[in-house]
Amino acid sequence: MTRFAAALVLLSLPALAAEPLAPPGAPAERFPRPDRPVAEIVAPQWAHERERDKADEVGQVARLMRIAPGETVADIGAGSGYYVFRLSPRVGPQGRILAQDITPDYLTDLERRLAESGLSNVTVVRGEAHDPRLPPGSVDAAVLVHMYHEIAQPFGLLWNLAAVMKPGGRVGIVDADAIPSRHGTPPKLLRCELTAVGYRELSMTQVKGGVGYLAVFEAPSPDRRPAPETIRPCRDEATRERR
Repeated sequence: MTRFAAALVLLSLPALAAEPLAPPGAPAERFPRPDRPVAEIVAPQWAHERERDKADEVGQVARLMRIAPGETVADIGAGSGYYVFRLSPRVGPQGRILAQDITPDYLTDLERRLAESGLSNVTVVRGEAHDPRLPPGSVDAAVLVHMYHEIAQPFGLLWNLAAVMKPGGRVGIVDADAIPSRHGTPPKLLRCELTAVGYRELSMTQVKGGVGYLAVFEAPSPDRRPAPETIRPCRDEATRERR
């Protein structure tokens, strides 16, 4: 079976017994540690669903990222599945949502909710903090929502994520303009960290309704990524200034 055919088989699996969908990528120890605090994972979602729906959070993000029917979208750090349930009908029966997380309790609860919902275009995936463990070249768009500041090894995750993206794949990061210890990422720091791994910024937009900002980047092709050992961490000036 070819690698592409194997990926199609994996993506067609039902949302049960979350497991990685690909072999490990580059290990975490090959990458530098970020020069910033890493926030603790405290909840599967950052705000109440009613408030987020009122702001049309997912609709705003989907339109700005141009998420379309038939696409494969990875929700990295899916948590309770807030984006999963709302993006599933947007990509439609020919599309796929990959609901990825690293927290076992979140994955178990999400699998239960999906089984009750009857959605057939979602696959739940167990990843690692530095590696989404998704099939190479399988994803059109990836969203990381209010969790970037919780990534212990951002350079490893971004490097391994790039191999998952299709050519021209878009990565959207929703976060607050706050220091990481207060559950946000200053845009300047975010830009620096993604640029360090070869990502190209496409847009930076303030999302309405107190949601935060959406930064959209184009992932580098695997052969355009820097060698992990050459990546230099970005200085977290915002945290130092606010001490």
